[in-house]
Amino acid sequence: MPEPTLSFADRIKARFGERAAVLAQPRGETTVEVAPPDWLEVVRSLRDEPEFAFEQLMDLCGVDYLGYGDDEWDTSDVTSEGFSRGVEGLGPGRFKWENRPTGRGPDKRFAVVVHLLSVRHNRRVRLRCFATDHDLPVVASLVDLYPVANWFEREAFDLYGIIFEGHPDLRRILTDYGFVGHPFRKDFPMIGNVEVLYDAERRRVVYQPVTIEPRVNVPRVVREDSRWQQAAAEQPQQAKK
Repeated sequence: MPEPTLSFADRIKARFGERAAVLAQPRGETTVEVAPPDWLEVVRSLRDEPEFAFEQLMDLCGVDYLGYGDDEWDTSDVTSEGFSRGVEGLGPGRFKWENRPTGRGPDKRFAVVVHLLSVRHNRRVRLRCFATDHDLPVVASLVDLYPVANWFEREAFDLYGIIFEGHPDLRRILTDYGFVGHPFRKDFPMIGNVEVLYDAERRRVVYQPVTIEPRVNVPRVVREDSRWQQAAAEQPQQAKK
């Protein structure tokens, strides 16, 4: 009898062992988590070994998992029209930095996510690498393996503050000169840190600390299952009558 063919996820596990953990495969999409010390070696093997042949890097981005899984929306109270309102307003970015919540935070916060494509095998894979330090997140650069990663990594550095070790020219690419902070971090104030205005006396554009007070916008959100929640909420009232 012919031996059963291993799935792609099983081949990843067999090839890399503990260095690459296959997390999930929803909708046939494979996600592999790689530790920072093994990042370059695993990506190089996925590119060069004929069994994988992921010759193209399609995308690279940063992710901030601060507040991941926390819900600031009130989903237990809905109106008869099927709307519910967010009421807490304590999520990351909705407060002044000096008044920020002092929770422990996630064990893993900053991650680099890469999407690779194998034209030879008509297959895609998603790789994720978590930085080990929250204060100074560092991940090895992939520019030497995939030159197209150059601007992707500069974007992740600009928006998330992730340092790509070995990058040939790591500097901001989207924000202005002298920009303070990294705007895609979850704890970056939603109102920003500075504001720009034209000073008539100096006859030039100047920067100053932002004068807008932090506020929480509470939009009305339609939820697909709100009618069932409303029906469940009305049952105890009907029982009392």
